[in-house]
Amino acid sequence: MTPRPLAGRTVALCVAGGIAAYKAVAVARLLVQAGARVLPVMTASGARFVGKVTLSGICSEPVIDDMWDPKFAGEAHVAIADRSDLVVLVPCTADLLARLAEGRADDLVGALSLVARSPILAAPAMHPRMWAHPATRRNVEQLRNDGRVSFVGPVHGVVANGEVGLGRMSEPEDIFAEISRMLGARGDLGERHVVVTAGPTVEDLDPVRFLGNRSSGKMGFAVAEAAVRRGAKVTLIAGPVSLATPPGVERVDVRGALEMGAALDRVLGDDLGAADALVMAAAVSDWRPREVSAQKNKKGSGDTMTLELVKNPDLLAGIGARRGDRARPVLVGFAVETDDLVGYAKRKLAEKRVDYVVANLAAHGFGGDDDEVLIVGESTEQGICASKRAIADLILDHVVTRLA
Repeated sequence: MTPRPLAGRTVALCVAGGIAAYKAVAVARLLVQAGARVLPVMTASGARFVGKVTLSGICSEPVIDDMWDPKFAGEAHVAIADRSDLVVLVPCTADLLARLAEGRADDLVGALSLVARSPILAAPAMHPRMWAHPATRRNVEQLRNDGRVSFVGPVHGVVANGEVGLGRMSEPEDIFAEISRMLGARGDLGERHVVVTAGPTVEDLDPVRFLGNRSSGKMGFAVAEAAVRRGAKVTLIAGPVSLATPPGVERVDVRGALEMGAALDRVLGDDLGAADALVMAAAVSDWRPREVSAQKNKKGSGDTMTLELVKNPDLLAGIGARRGDRARPVLVGFAVETDDLVGYAKRKLAEKRVDYVVANLAAHGFGGDDDEVLIVGESTEQGICASKRAIADLILDHVVTRLA
């Protein structure tokens, strides 16, 4: 069953005129899926970027763009404010920031922001030079000092004209996560502590070279993000990756397998009682060099080089053995294979004494945003081909079932 952590909450989603306005549709969809009622509000310029029919169709509510909309007995901005638990500005342009800082009410969104009793969340989106301009910095500082507007983003990335810098609007999932946090959403993982490992571990040969693998970390980060969205306290133990920390996640960065094992011991506690679930999405190195050189190993004159490797501890199997017959924490392992997916997954399920194994073929998973996986449990065998975000929620559905 799809969790509805925002059931009974109403969000006024205000769309201003900017290229990033198309992302407001995705934010609306996430809110509706979470059970919120979404009142779509548009500025005149916002309607030039996103069609009213599109937004209305997603929200199942008529778009409101007139302060004197006949659907309301009186002033629309007052009626919307009285019905809303949160006002969200997606995107919040430089012009809208300036008008908010000045307290202007020359359109519906400005008037709504002035009369709202609820908190206001702004998702800025503009060219990096506009975000860095002293006038914009003053406006943001004024709004923060007033205590009426909170911000999510902007982030560093590619903007509409292809330039790169700080000014790109946060992704819809991050905006949704902040909305959920502000509304105190308590999903089906509320009060639970979920620990997630992600990315590769790398084993240093010398100060320059290392042994590693191709894991991008995207699957583990998607699980961490989804768990926060569903109300969990999340600790993410990450190998070397370039991914940004999902909002609301406590992150611990590690490098090698031994360091990841030590981090797991600290986070889980001596009796593993500090966590309700552990999702081991990290691709932990099986081997490490017996000796690590303090200096760079020179190429030398020979045509070959011999490395002596020793086996790393199997972190998940060790935790499974320590847990024994107890039900907590729920343990989810991952298996990347090149053949016999079902056979390897079932063997790992038994050998590592875990509750679920998420198996995929190496050709499908590394680096991309989508994956094709098989989730295997004691009485479960479920295949799915979808985005890693969707797979993350499916994995957590199984965790929730096990916790219950």
